[in-house]
Amino acid sequence: MDERGSVPALVASLSVEHKAALCLGSDFWHTAPIESAGIESIMVSDGPHGLRKQPGRADHAGLSGSVPATCFPTASALGSSWDPELVRAVGAAIGLEARAQDVAVVLGPGINIKRSPLCGRNFEYLSEDPHLSGRLAAAMVEGLQSQQVGASLKHFAANNQETDRVRISADVDERTLREIYLPAFEYVVTTARPWTVMCSYNKINGEYASQHRWLLTDLLRGEWGFDGVVVSDWGAVHDRVAALAAGLDLEMPPDLGVSDRAIISAVVAGRLDEALLDQAAARVLHLVQRSRRREPATVDAGTQHALARRAAGDSMVLLKNAGGVLPLQDGPGLSVAVIGEFARTPRFQGAGSSQVSPTRVDIPLEELTAALPAAAVRYAPGFSISGAADPGLAAAAVSCAAGADVIIAFLGLPPAEESEGFDRTHIDLPAAQTDLLARLATAYPDTPIVVVLFNGSAVRTSTWDHAAAAVIECWLAGQATGSALADVLTGAVNPSGRLTETIPVRLQDTPSYLNFPGEQGHVRYGEGVFVGYRGFDAADLPVAYPFGHGLSYSTFRYSALNVTHGGSLDGGDLTVTVSCSVTNAGERPGREVAQLYVGDPDASVARPPRELKRFHKLNLAGGETKQVTFTLNARDLSYWSPARREWTVEPGLFELAVGASSRDLRLTHTITVSGTPPRPLLTGMSTLEEWLDDPSGGPALRHEIGTDPDGQPAGILGNDELIKIIGNFTLHTLAAFPGLGITHEVLAKLITPASAVAPGGS
Repeated sequence: MDERGSVPALVASLSVEHKAALCLGSDFWHTAPIESAGIESIMVSDGPHGLRKQPGRADHAGLSGSVPATCFPTASALGSSWDPELVRAVGAAIGLEARAQDVAVVLGPGINIKRSPLCGRNFEYLSEDPHLSGRLAAAMVEGLQSQQVGASLKHFAANNQETDRVRISADVDERTLREIYLPAFEYVVTTARPWTVMCSYNKINGEYASQHRWLLTDLLRGEWGFDGVVVSDWGAVHDRVAALAAGLDLEMPPDLGVSDRAIISAVVAGRLDEALLDQAAARVLHLVQRSRRREPATVDAGTQHALARRAAGDSMVLLKNAGGVLPLQDGPGLSVAVIGEFARTPRFQGAGSSQVSPTRVDIPLEELTAALPAAAVRYAPGFSISGAADPGLAAAAVSCAAGADVIIAFLGLPPAEESEGFDRTHIDLPAAQTDLLARLATAYPDTPIVVVLFNGSAVRTSTWDHAAAAVIECWLAGQATGSALADVLTGAVNPSGRLTETIPVRLQDTPSYLNFPGEQGHVRYGEGVFVGYRGFDAADLPVAYPFGHGLSYSTFRYSALNVTHGGSLDGGDLTVTVSCSVTNAGERPGREVAQLYVGDPDASVARPPRELKRFHKLNLAGGETKQVTFTLNARDLSYWSPARREWTVEPGLFELAVGASSRDLRLTHTITVSGTPPRPLLTGMSTLEEWLDDPSGGPALRHEIGTDPDGQPAGILGNDELIKIIGNFTLHTLAAFPGLGITHEVLAKLITPASAVAPGGS
């Protein structure tokens, strides 16, 4: 784009045809150039966990043939690091490669909440918790954009399944949206300022996200102040004019000859305000201007791979380590049997639009053999990568393990079992793998078995992990999985990953089980705010491994909890400060994730027993103690009130708990928050009980009804038994009942603008 003055001036100089063209891409990956105005196109590319740039300008789905790039851990793995600084570094590394490849915008991160472990795209998402997702995603966006490359925050919003993903209506109440599915987006938009936000395919309560004005304009731009480009997911636009009017700036890929003509015709006919077209075109032009500031870059593949290795190692979760079987101690007397096809054919990323062409791949078997040079390491595949049973392979694997000091079984989901585009139907490992594990445990009951898992989404462990002394969840940890895993197994890296999603005992226990994936075009979010650990805890259900869980080769102790609060709820400046000490009681350096949860046991609405509100990952030398401090504000104690249409804190007791997981709470404290209780807006549709219970509404109603000749309460106010029966009727309804003293005239006096009783006063 040449220097022709400000964006508004440039927009004013363009024809309707040119402005309509700017609101569509020119092909699958590029925005539209306007050569006569000196406006060049820019390129966008997939890249949630590594750049997936496709050469050329062909219009194709493009699921293969991308240029080589570093494949970092997928979001399910990287999120398990609970380390914003690490995530920020990975974001910057991806941004560096994007700069080197002349890519202006990387399409990521994806931050949709893991509503069900069945979602086929869960490997691209960070967590079942919005607080954690928001903090990690903000770090990713900051890292990307530090390299003068834009991020595209996706998929906005309530995109939590692949089944019927282009048409399904996510039917979800506003409180659940506000508390679970929107806060991560809100935090990233308001703090990290992504250049673009990508709308999702699905409908939300019957309206496509691509043409949902409340979502894209009222909320995103109005409440949150987003000033970037709203881009469609690829193929998410169904009515280009309605989408543009709702706030969608850029359609990708372009429906050339259809969408542009529709925009032009709507403007000419007066069905679309040209000012809305101007706004969208201006936002796209601003994005192009931003991209022009991008400087060339060179990439050192070795440095990038080293970061991928560190990220993978810090993301692996040690679920179990009975008897301290790990870490392995190298030596000439050590005999290790490595079993499982994944040891030589690792799964390190998921399938679909995020699939990266890696610059190299570290093979676990090779890396572990190199890390244990004095040990005798032998190998048998045991099963095929497809998951199909092979009696010959299984028998050979059992024989291979004879005489070993330790058996390392590499298990996981076959590539065909999870991908973008479809959801899983179960959460079990293939029977061929669990049967082999059982045979190994039976044949060698005195030999410890270490299970290493490769999977993008949660798998059931409760049916088999009794046979394992140790379990490491690798997730899909990127191209350096092999070397990072060898680091963890041998203790070169002390594991510090923590679960970002609950591992259930069985699928039927998951809160969304009866409402996933929906039917006949609708999926009902019937579990409401009780998603993930919130639901398990509210139902007091056992879990295999809780949210936030992860072991270390060190032991950490918590002590010296101190809680203070300042300001006031009514003054709008309430703060609660929580501090404690964390000690590494072991000898080796380690990292602990201190987690702060908040509960509101006396809430008038249904709330989860506890919710994550802060976390901090500490580096601690052996024997070292550090203090960690968290600061909360009123929003952290709030729930969303649909009636009041605002975040609401009810004064009273709040439970604060610090610990190592949602079910390993080491220190607890209860505080009392003082303030004026929230009051509903009283209207004709408020109940008699609500009016009578209100400190202003009650006296006002009693005054209007008055008293009888004996000075006693008149009408219904003199009949307590009747109030018990019809007290939940609205005043509007009761105005039609004779003899109660509540008439339409009384109602009109109570709710006139001058005398209406509003929240917090009269």
